[in-house]
Amino acid sequence: MSASKPQKSGKVRIEPSLNKNEAEFVAGRKKSVLESLKKLQIQCSQNEVPNIALLGSGGGQRAMVGLLGSLVQLQKIGLLDSILYLSGVSGSTWCMASLYQEPDWSTKLETVKDKIIKRLSGPEVSWKEAFAKLKKYYYGKDFFSLTDVWAVMFITSYVKEIDEHTLTEQWSQQSKDGKVPFPIYTVIDKNCKQLDNGDPWFEITPHEAGYSLTGAFVDASNFGSQFHQGSKKNQQYEFDMLYLQALCGSALADEVEIKKLLWQKIKDFFQQKETIFQEMRKEQPERSKEAIKPPEARLDRMSDRRQQDPKSPDECYQVLMNLVDMNLSVLAGKDPSAFDESIRTTLNDLPGGHEDRLRIAHKKPDKLNVKSYTTDVCNRLSDRIGFWLFDSWKSIIKCINQWIWGRNYNFLHNMTGKAVPSTLLETETRDFEDAGLLLNSPYFSVLRKERNIDLIISLDFSEGDPFMTVKEAAKTCKKLNIPFPEVNIPSGHSEKPKDFYVFKGKNTPTVIHIPLFNMVNCGDKIEDWRKNYKTFQGPYSAKMITDLVEVAGKNITNNRGKLLEQIRAAVGQKGSRR
Repeated sequence: MSASKPQKSGKVRIEPSLNKNEAEFVAGRKKSVLESLKKLQIQCSQNEVPNIALLGSGGGQRAMVGLLGSLVQLQKIGLLDSILYLSGVSGSTWCMASLYQEPDWSTKLETVKDKIIKRLSGPEVSWKEAFAKLKKYYYGKDFFSLTDVWAVMFITSYVKEIDEHTLTEQWSQQSKDGKVPFPIYTVIDKNCKQLDNGDPWFEITPHEAGYSLTGAFVDASNFGSQFHQGSKKNQQYEFDMLYLQALCGSALADEVEIKKLLWQKIKDFFQQKETIFQEMRKEQPERSKEAIKPPEARLDRMSDRRQQDPKSPDECYQVLMNLVDMNLSVLAGKDPSAFDESIRTTLNDLPGGHEDRLRIAHKKPDKLNVKSYTTDVCNRLSDRIGFWLFDSWKSIIKCINQWIWGRNYNFLHNMTGKAVPSTLLETETRDFEDAGLLLNSPYFSVLRKERNIDLIISLDFSEGDPFMTVKEAAKTCKKLNIPFPEVNIPSGHSEKPKDFYVFKGKNTPTVIHIPLFNMVNCGDKIEDWRKNYKTFQGPYSAKMITDLVEVAGKNITNNRGKLLEQIRAAVGQKGSRR
């Protein structure tokens, strides 16, 4: 029942066409779509089957649960099997990751839904499991970034599991005859976004990862590996689903709020002092005998163990805890001088502390200097203790200071040719982050010309303006000369939206836009729902989850007739174009 083994390559593919394996799957899926349309009394030939894409926006756990509730109702009213592509941003990808754990999940969605809700309502991952996972990330890859930290400290608190399967492993469980939609996970290239240059839209599918509009890809299992002039040079382990969920879903608030959360999570994480020192006692000097072998780049650091003062580990631990508290104080606008004094005193009491004192003597941990102060303190501790957890702690702090997210090798590095923007070729690494920081819905993954999408169903779980995603998509498409219908929102609808909007244009895909909270499923209590389901809040209770599943599902059941009407129209348009 599993899919045929995909054809893999160690080369970069730059061409405006679908991956061969995706094209084969889509052909099989469209046969299933045709049968689904017949059951819905929609008559058409195989060539008239419309390519329908379902989009799930970002929105943290609200998006994860909202998408689940929507899919359940699409299945119940017989429309899920008409969906060709399922694409997500941020929190919607958390739902997708859970769904595709299950072989042919769409055939047993009610059971899968109950299983997911039970897990989300259950206990969090234990500290012991979290420490073990952080250790794997720290030693198992060439680049360690805040995405690894976010995965272990944050994503696990919402999804309540550590999923170490890979995307390609998940896909190998699905039937080759197209029982589920083809999944597309989306992120953006941080460097392109900041420079407003190149192609920021990046997609990850079971077969390929790469730049959606440029058409430059590598096999999904090779994303993160080192390439030189288009050929694989150094294989890295394929990222697992926990990391993928962190890569896709990290923009739940502005930078200041995320920093506060990260520092607090680090504090909570490393307050497990007993666990930390138990780990230290277990660790053996001969690291080469361990099952987890570090990359060559870290072997010198690992083997260079120094004789240390027996008190140093405890004192270094206290310095780092004070450093965390100091950063939290600065972010909160409070006076950090007490933590500063404690750090200086402790460093001065350590062997060689006079040198440490001199190096930070002229630094004050205020908002202007806190980054350099923090870096200096970490550097002073770098040769005092050779234990992985302290090393990772210092690396995390440095990543926060430099704001490093999703750093991976650039598979386009040093390639030549005019097909790829020059800005994508120059650097050895690229940083990837939550696509919601640029556009909170994955429009550009399905607007690739070669996917030939006829109908887009946009499920919007965003916080704030419920039309921001579709308006921004239209604006960007106009700039890039990508066919997209004109979007005009009636006055007052941003505050009191309806539950179904249709945007059409000549020679463009039709776009259906469905805001999560609206006047139909929430009545006059839209603001209450919005306040109860903020993006930036703790994990939902069991009742909050079931309530949200229900309210999101109403947007589908209440609009079954309108959805069918637009699917029929898409069939007719495709037939007339032929």
